[in-house]
Amino acid sequence: MFGGGGFDPQKMQQMMDQFGIDIEELDAEEVVIRTAEEELVFTDAEVQRMDAQGQETYQVIGTPESREAGDGSAIEGGDPSGSGDSDGIPDADVEIVANRAGVSEDDAREALEAEDGNLAAAVERLE
Repeated sequence: MFGGGGFDPQKMQQMMDQFGIDIEELDAEEVVIRTAEEELVFTDAEVQRMDAQGQETYQVIGTPESREAGDGSAIEGGDPSGSGDSDGIPDADVEIVANRAGVSEDDAREALEAEDGNLAAAVERLE
């Protein structure tokens, strides 16, 4: 489709400019995709926004953690599976914050409690 030769970034940029396509890297901390059955949570995602003649498209690259719908927030009733501590913070959330902020799970749980289960706010508190 693009010929058998190598990839020429300058030529690709010229073609994108010609067709009115603009790509921007976003500094996303977390991406959550909710469906009726599950939530896909990307904490290490690379996100690009492409604007092609007024139509915005987002591309998310990364490995999501899958959770059942409704498991992700203490506000939504806590962790119905019983896998979290008695504070209603799911163990999966504690692990995500601990890994992202480079702290112990105890510190991560304390930050999540202080931020009412908000993952991004807990990570920000610890960084």
